[in-house]
Amino acid sequence: MSSSLSGKRVAILVTDGFEQLELTGPRDALVEHGAVVDILSEKEGKVRGWNHDKPADEFDVDATFDAAKLDLYDALVLPGGVQNSDTIRLLPGAQELVKSHDSAGKPLAIICHGGWLLVSCGLAKGRRMTSYKTLQDDIRNAGGEWVDQEVVVDGNLITSRQPDDIPAFNDKLIEALRG
Repeated sequence: MSSSLSGKRVAILVTDGFEQLELTGPRDALVEHGAVVDILSEKEGKVRGWNHDKPADEFDVDATFDAAKLDLYDALVLPGGVQNSDTIRLLPGAQELVKSHDSAGKPLAIICHGGWLLVSCGLAKGRRMTSYKTLQDDIRNAGGEWVDQEVVVDGNLITSRQPDDIPAFNDKLIEALRG
C-alpha cells in the first residue's frame, strides 16, 4: 500500500442504484494510496449498488448529505448509474455539497451518468467535460462542452465516460489529490 494520499479524505456521493464498479474502482484505488473514503447518501443505513441492470451489493453509509461536514473532504466522487444519477440530481443536500465543493476549488471527480448532477446544479456551463454518451445533449444544452475522451480535466473537474475508463479516471483523481 502506498501512502501518497495519507491524510486525504474523499467523499463518494450516491443513492441506491449507483453503478457499483464506479464506486468500488475509485474507492479501492484511493484506499490503496492511503486516503480515507466515506460514502455519503441522502439517508443513513445502507445503499445498494447495481451491476448495469441487476441489483448488486449493499454498502454502509458514513454520513448523510445534510450532516456531512464539507471541510473534511479533499475531493468528491460522483459515480454514475442511471437510477442513482436521476435521483441524486434533484436532492438539495447533494446539490449544495457539490456547489460548495466546486466553489472551494477542490477536486470534483464524476463518471458516466454522474454528470447529470452538474447539469442540475448549473455547474456544467462553460466546462469542458465527458460523460456516458447519452448525456452529451444534456451537457451541451446546459452550456458545457462535451468531448468523447476517456478522461477530461478542466480545472478542478475530472470526468470520465464509463467503467472501462476507471483506471485513467483514478490516475487523474490521485494526481489531483497529490496536488
